[in-house]
Amino acid sequence: MTAGAAQAANYAIDPTHTFVTFEISHFGAATNRFLFDKKQGTVEFDRAAKTGKVDISIDATSMNSGTPAFDKHLQSADLFNAAKHPTIQFVSDKFSFNGDKVSEVSGQLTLLGKTGPVTLKANQFNCYQSPMLKREVCGGDFEATIDRTQWGMNYGVDWGFAKNVRLVVQIEAVKQ
Repeated sequence: MTAGAAQAANYAIDPTHTFVTFEISHFGAATNRFLFDKKQGTVEFDRAAKTGKVDISIDATSMNSGTPAFDKHLQSADLFNAAKHPTIQFVSDKFSFNGDKVSEVSGQLTLLGKTGPVTLKANQFNCYQSPMLKREVCGGDFEATIDRTQWGMNYGVDWGFAKNVRLVVQIEAVKQ
């Protein structure tokens, strides 16, 4: 390695500052929202080289809508089939930048045992020195709209439930 060469740093996702939320229209009258309480993962980030990698795993059995009966239905074979597919995973090795800021992260989402492309657009992104942790933390607010039927989640489409789901990810990762 030459002097001054860029070097990627490794980060661990901070689950207390990371939230993964799904939002879907309920007959155009309201929006159903739920989040996943258990998630983990790693980020490799090289700001100078403008590259990165991310691997996030989400426990599909940890969904929380605030209504236990709805959570049970979401976890059923009708929708997330959490008993058969307990892990949702997003893996990426393509970061796009606008200047020095990450503007989007493109990767593959595995849901219901199927893998397909997803691009998470950054609404904001920043790295900072945490006064509490005494380490660098990088993170941002990301979102994408996905067609859930691409992964075989077809429940309710015939009744008028929306196919498109808004995926919102707020993430912070701590330099290791």
